[in-house]
Amino acid sequence: MNARTRLFAFSLVFLLQACAGGPQKAPKELLALNEAQMKIRSFQTRAFDVKDQNKVLRGVVASLQDLGFIVERANGPMGLVTAGKFGPNGNGFVELTVVVRAKGEEQTEVRVNALFNTKPIEDPKVYQNFFIAVERSLFITRG
Repeated sequence: MNARTRLFAFSLVFLLQACAGGPQKAPKELLALNEAQMKIRSFQTRAFDVKDQNKVLRGVVASLQDLGFIVERANGPMGLVTAGKFGPNGNGFVELTVVVRAKGEEQTEVRVNALFNTKPIEDPKVYQNFFIAVERSLFITRG
C-alpha cells in the first residue's frame, strides 16, 4: 500500500471510531405522560352519547368539511380520519388527526390532535370549536 492509501484507510477508521457511540438507552420517562400532556389530552377528547361508531365517524368527516378541511384519509374500521387546510390568508397549514372509538356500550369517544405547521395546538378553544361542530353534525343527523 502506498502512503496515500494508508492515510485514507487510517482516516476512514478514525472517522468511523469517532462517530461510533456506545449503546444508548432511551430515558425511562420518554413515553410517560406529564401533567401538561394530561391537561391537553383532556380537552382533545370528548365522549358522545351515540352507540353507532360509524355514525360519529360520518359526523366527524362532515364537520371537518364544514370547517373547510380537506379530508385526506378516512379509515372506518380503524376509526381514523386525517384532514388538513391552510391557515388564514394562506399562512401555515393546520393538520388534524381524529380517532373515533367505542366507549362502553352507549357512548363513542372522539379524540382530535391538531397541529399548526407541525407544532401541537394547545389552545382549548380550537378543540371546543371542533367538538361543537361535531355535536351539531350529530344532532342534525338524528332528525
